Order: sequence, then C-alpha cells, then structure tokens
Amino acid sequence: MTTVIAFILMFGLLVFVHEFGHFYVAKKTGMLVREFAIGFGPKVFSTVKNETLYTIRLLPMGGYVRVAGEDPEIIDIKPGQHIGLTFNNDGEVKEIIVNNKEKHPDAFVIEVEHIDLDHALTIQGYEINEDEKYSFRVNRKASFIMDEKATQIAPYDRQFSSKTVGQRGLQLFAGPFMNFVLSIVIFLVLANIQGVPVKEMQVGAVADNSPAQEAGFQADDKVIEIEGQSISKWEDFQEIVQESPNETLEMIVLRGEQQVPLEVTPALIESPEGDFGQVGVIQATEKSFVRSIPYSLEETYRWSTMILTNLGKLITGQFSIDVLSGPVGIYDATDQIVKTGFMNFLMWTAALSVNLGIINLLPLPALDGGRLLFVGLEAVRGKPIDPQKEGVVHFIGFALLMLLMIIVTWNDIQRLFL
Repeated sequence: MTTVIAFILMFGLLVFVHEFGHFYVAKKTGMLVREFAIGFGPKVFSTVKNETLYTIRLLPMGGYVRVAGEDPEIIDIKPGQHIGLTFNNDGEVKEIIVNNKEKHPDAFVIEVEHIDLDHALTIQGYEINEDEKYSFRVNRKASFIMDEKATQIAPYDRQFSSKTVGQRGLQLFAGPFMNFVLSIVIFLVLANIQGVPVKEMQVGAVADNSPAQEAGFQADDKVIEIEGQSISKWEDFQEIVQESPNETLEMIVLRGEQQVPLEVTPALIESPEGDFGQVGVIQATEKSFVRSIPYSLEETYRWSTMILTNLGKLITGQFSIDVLSGPVGIYDATDQIVKTGFMNFLMWTAALSVNLGIINLLPLPALDGGRLLFVGLEAVRGKPIDPQKEGVVHFIGFALLMLLMIIVTWNDIQRLFL
C-alpha cells in the first residue's frame, strides 16, 4: 500500500506541475482553458471553476490542458439550422441550444441565416414561420448547449491560434520547463536536508563488507594520492576507481594530520552501460544553503545530460527498446526505491521530473517538442502550417506513441511477471 500511495503522489505531482506550466501561461496570455486533466480515459472526479473543467481520469499515463483553438472548435452551426436562444439582462445571448429545445421552453427559437461566434459575436435569423429578421449580440461567455452539455464559446482572441508565435511557443514550453523547476526544487530540499558534497575528496561513510572497509578506510579520510597521482576532487577519485575494476590501487589518505598508505581493489560492477569499479565509499557532505543553490542546478544538469546520452544510445542502436519502461516498470522501480528510504524516493522523483521534461521537448508529433517545431516553422515561414495537415501529423504521432506505450508496458509485464 505504501508503494501505491507513493506512486500516485509522485505521478500526480509530476503531471500536475507539467500541466500547470501550460495552464498558467495559457491563462496569463488570455487563452480559454477548457480542461485541466490528470490522467486519460474515463473521469473519476470533475469540477468546474472559472471557466475550466478540472478532471482526474482513470489511466495514469499523463495528462493534458485543453485550450480553445488548439483543436478544431466543436461549435458548428450552419445556415438554416434551428436553434434556441436565451438571454441575459442586457439582452445578449447567453445560451445557444442546438437540440432538445423542448427542455428549454423559455428559449426563443430561430432559423439561422448567419452566425459568427469568432469575431463579430452575432447571430442573425428568422423566427420559425415568420418573415421578421432578428439580429442578436452574443455574450463573450455564452454557452453552446448540445445534448444538455454546456460548452463556453471561445471568441477568436481567446483561442490558441490567435496568439503570437512567442506566446504560443511559451505556452508549449512552459510544461517541460516546470518539470526542470520541480527537479531543481527537490534537489534544493535534499541538499538542505542531507547536505552538499564537499569540494575535496573526503569520505563521508564506508559501506559494510566493501573493498574500502577491507582496505581500512574510515569516515573523514581524505584521499590525496592514487598510484602517485595527486587527487584533489571527488570526480578524480571516482574516475580512477571506475576505470580500475579488480585492479589493486595504492592510495594515500590524510587522516587528521597523518598520511596513511592503503591498498584497495575496486569490485567489478556489471552494468548494461558498461562494467565499472566500485570501492564502497560515500562522499562527505556539509550543510550550506548558499552552496545548495548551485548544487541543485548542477544535479538537474547532470541528470539531463545523462538522460540525453542514453537517448542518443537508444537512437543509434546501442540500447534496445527493451530498456524503456512504461507505467508498470516505473511502478516496480518506485517499489524498490521506496524501500530504501524517503530521501531516495525524492531523488527518484526529481530524476523522473527531468526525464519527463526532456521527453516532452523531443521534436516528435503530439509531444510539446513536436508542436513547438510547428510553431518554429511558422516563425521561419511567416505563415502557419495548414491546421488540418498539422492535426493529421499529431494524430498519427499520438497513435504511434500509444502503440509504443503498449509495447513498453507489455515488455514490463513480461520482464516482471512472466
């Protein structure tokens, strides 16, 4: 049960922060946000507030912010169609009823001659079986009612496509950006709880039954020399150890004021990314709020480069698709990490947040990066791509992503249960 709660909270946080980035910029630039959803599929919970429908959906495979104008508007009324109208105290149309007009006996029914809900916000038409022509002003927040379901109209200036290239690009970029911000915040919290790694090569702790313990390493030892090579940074120590599995290394450590010679043989650690050596020491840390700020930025950058490197290996065929994990694999990894402690769980959450930000910035159809690519092409061409053609590309991309998700999830199930 602990893992289930941890997974739900982690997933909810990652998706909420991502979608909040899209949502916030959309609101600030005047776009009408129709829905803010966590998850896909059937609704588990929903509520409406300030024009937006907030939903939690059944399938934990992401989320979305639906902005007016991103997809073709569902409001499509043709000349000759019969509709019902209700009005506010200023005489403006507040409801446009398409069917089930009998359920709205107070509605004024007309035959439409002309309707413009994008720019002029007017409806012109005739009362049924009458010759008198009417013209009505439509309120900017009027509702379009179909099958008793109300949808607020979106004047053109509130649609995604009406905004500048910069505003649209910022709205698309804001989601992944917020994932990087979340990662920075989590690493900042971790740094102030656990401390920031010290600059010099100083041992913080020695793992039980490790090569380092067998060699006589102690907490607070400072490695100053390996095989005659001067050592000043943890990275120097780590690089030599990782490159020397099963090789005995002569080291000199500073213990207090005394220099102590030690011999240690790094254990061989096998990994899909390549074998490496490990001695079993943990870097010393210190509490410093000032240093925690650059540290959180550095850790986010480090994870970003690591993920991009692995993506590059996947593209070039150095990794197979089998290394990818979907919700099932992530749940299993979360289960293992939760058992090791809350701090490791926070670290895992920060890493997944970076991963989510990077994946969404990839220039693939249906992802934020793919949509940013189309906005960039519009900026270069000076005119937008045909919305129908762009929609087809994103639809095909989304279908392929869903297929990939199914394949990855099946691989996770086979790996874990079969």
